[in-house]
Amino acid sequence: MRIGIEAQRVFRRNKHGMDYVVLQEIKELQQIDTQNEYFVFVAPGIDQCLKDTKNVHIIVIGESFYPVWEQITLPRAVKKYHLDILHCTSNTAPIFCDVPLILTLHDIIFLEPRDKNNKSVYQNLGWLYRRKVVPKILQKCRRIITVSNFEKQNIINKLHIPEERMAMIYNGYNEWFKPLRDVADIYQSYIEKPGYFFFLGNTDPKKNTERTLIAYSKYLKESTVRRKLLMADLDQTYLNGIIERNNIENIRPHIVMPGYIVNSDLPYIYNSAFAFLYTSLRESFGIPLLEAMACGTPVITSNTSSMPEIGGSEAILINPENPDEIAAQMLRLEYDEAYYEAQKEIGLKRAEMFSWRKTAEQLLKLYETVYKELPNSNIS
Repeated sequence: MRIGIEAQRVFRRNKHGMDYVVLQEIKELQQIDTQNEYFVFVAPGIDQCLKDTKNVHIIVIGESFYPVWEQITLPRAVKKYHLDILHCTSNTAPIFCDVPLILTLHDIIFLEPRDKNNKSVYQNLGWLYRRKVVPKILQKCRRIITVSNFEKQNIINKLHIPEERMAMIYNGYNEWFKPLRDVADIYQSYIEKPGYFFFLGNTDPKKNTERTLIAYSKYLKESTVRRKLLMADLDQTYLNGIIERNNIENIRPHIVMPGYIVNSDLPYIYNSAFAFLYTSLRESFGIPLLEAMACGTPVITSNTSSMPEIGGSEAILINPENPDEIAAQMLRLEYDEAYYEAQKEIGLKRAEMFSWRKTAEQLLKLYETVYKELPNSNIS
């Protein structure tokens, strides 16, 4: 097979969830498959994180403006390399493309009611682009991959996709997320002392930043320890608005916001944290949930969407719309040592169920299945 993989953003410096997923999938495919030929299409970028191997060719094409790259530059490259299958990995794909298509549709949040308080131009433009493109490509897809049973059923119900055209393949997490001993040199670049709460908040309303900060304010009023809260990816102006709206000035001296945290530093950040807050309103999978668990860090997460499926029934599952529940679990972890230790072990055991190797093996099997279904396939 000649397999194309769209990985447009993996060379950018500040990667996000979908970038890491396709990056790890490609690296694992390079390890397990030496028979098929791969053509990985990326946009120019500073982080050259993928290298050619004998049967995997990294092809840098075009510029980084996503709609033009995906709708014009990518189809031209696909035609040039005479592919058997094209796998588009980030929710969208070229509208006009003759190659049999596999699409990873991580979620369909873009079809759900839009939070009018979201002022991010980048997120709003992405939302609009997906709403325009996805309905036009779904019927062209040989398979639609998604990343949890929750999201698979959600897509089937809302888009009326036949179940036989759907595939569910769990994400994994990187092997360097594990319990570590010597972490001070890294975490001290971000925060002075260990034993803090860690929260990957941002301005996307689904991340539930406002209610989480209200919960933190309640925690501070009850706790005798008063642990710091380390927050990544949050703008100071956005934080100020939350504090003023909710009259929670008491949190300001206790919050540390270092900006973007590079992925290679995250294992050290999780390991030196007291607990990780993953209190989203909605997730299709939740890789950070697994990363924290794999480091032996207790996680407070939500009882909605995919999070109970990924975290498991023994995880700390709260109603993310109830700050009192979040605060209560923060306090319980602090004063109940047996509960705290049990949650560490629960997380470590749960994380063992997932790996990028398993993800890549299932992905390769799907490629082979789709190829066998094509006319003139030479796989028996």
